[in-house]
Amino acid sequence: MTGLRTRPASETAVGAPRDYSLDILRILSISGVVAIHLFGYLVGHAEPRSRNWWLAAGLDIPFIWVVPVFVMISGALLLAPDNRILEPRSFYRKRAARLLPALVAWHVIYLFGVRWLMRGEDLAPARVAQLLLDGAVFTQLYFLWLILGLYLVAPLLSDFLRNGGPRRAPILAAALLAVTALAFMAPGIASSLGFARPIRLTIFTHWLPYVGYFVAGRALRDVRLSGRSLYAVVAAAIALAALCLWQYGHREQAGLLNVVAPVSYLSLTVMMLSLAVFLAAKSVFSRLRPTPAAARRLVSLSRASFGVFLIHLLVFEVIRLNVPAVYDGRSMVAGVASYAVTLAVSFAVSILASRIRFVRNIF
Repeated sequence: MTGLRTRPASETAVGAPRDYSLDILRILSISGVVAIHLFGYLVGHAEPRSRNWWLAAGLDIPFIWVVPVFVMISGALLLAPDNRILEPRSFYRKRAARLLPALVAWHVIYLFGVRWLMRGEDLAPARVAQLLLDGAVFTQLYFLWLILGLYLVAPLLSDFLRNGGPRRAPILAAALLAVTALAFMAPGIASSLGFARPIRLTIFTHWLPYVGYFVAGRALRDVRLSGRSLYAVVAAAIALAALCLWQYGHREQAGLLNVVAPVSYLSLTVMMLSLAVFLAAKSVFSRLRPTPAAARRLVSLSRASFGVFLIHLLVFEVIRLNVPAVYDGRSMVAGVASYAVTLAVSFAVSILASRIRFVRNIF
């Protein structure tokens, strides 16, 4: 039977049974983040469009939904349901204690530990200032600034959505995503017309284009698809992921598609893919009822995902600098092995760190 339903407010009240679908989706998403970064390294080193290039791209590009879905998960969890008020003072205090130590510590670790000590980069003051302002100290650290910005506006958004009825969240999400998609079409259109209008984000603005995803997580949090609706969304997700891969590998043939929807987190194509993945995963995984032991493992891995996000590129850097086949970036076997080791070690370190006083503050 085909259907789409939302859970009534009574089921989302405090004390309701935990919905493990977001835990599973978070674990899958962080696994995809690691895949994007590690197999992206192979894509950058393999001969373009060679067999290894396509294999690596196939393990990289189809996971382009992971960052938008992470933001949607945050929106689903943080933008409070109708029966709760997100009190700004306590919310900011709790989130600052969670995020700020990690933000400071990991910027120091990657800037001086990785860039300076491990890579031997020249960190002149102007270069450091540029990296900090751009949120580019290391590949993944811009996300901390992105989340910080979303935390700042979360109480305002929550209050606006709380009293607006069931339609306010989807309408706001659709409007914000549409404006964002149009804004990020502009550089491609301008370039095709012969002039440049790039969009440059800094630590102060990384969060702005993701507010639509943030609200979309709230809007879709309680939607459950079934039957043909679910099959259609799963098929759409697969087709859109395949389209992104084809487009990435055939940029010359993609033509207009590259102009209006380049392969990026903020393009219309990736927006549709991310929404489809979130809906499909929530609908499928919400049906699962894990045993108590399995539930504890799921929650443990889910909570460790933030630490995995922060440490996985440090783990990979150690592997990359000490294993020639990985450093070379041309062996799929070495790439797959480094992915498995990086993911396992990152989870293990993150879980262990969560049990150590003070250390847990940066994981």
